[in-house]
Amino acid sequence: MQTVDLRPGEESIRLGQLLKLVDAVPTGAQVKDVLLSGAVTVNGEPEDRRGRQLRSGDVVAIEGHEDVRIR
Repeated sequence: MQTVDLRPGEESIRLGQLLKLVDAVPTGAQVKDVLLSGAVTVNGEPEDRRGRQLRSGDVVAIEGHEDVRIR
């Protein structure tokens, strides 16, 4: 499982930003397509909102990629 640390002073990161950060999507324009395909879950629940706020302890699963834990 891959771990992504929040920046100092930040309490969350948006799901769309995380997907780009871990190279799950090549461009921001493709984030919506990946989310609408049902390929992403947050803490085991399907998620299609690119603006979903992820906090420390959340786990994001992306089809075809290593799971990501927010720290």
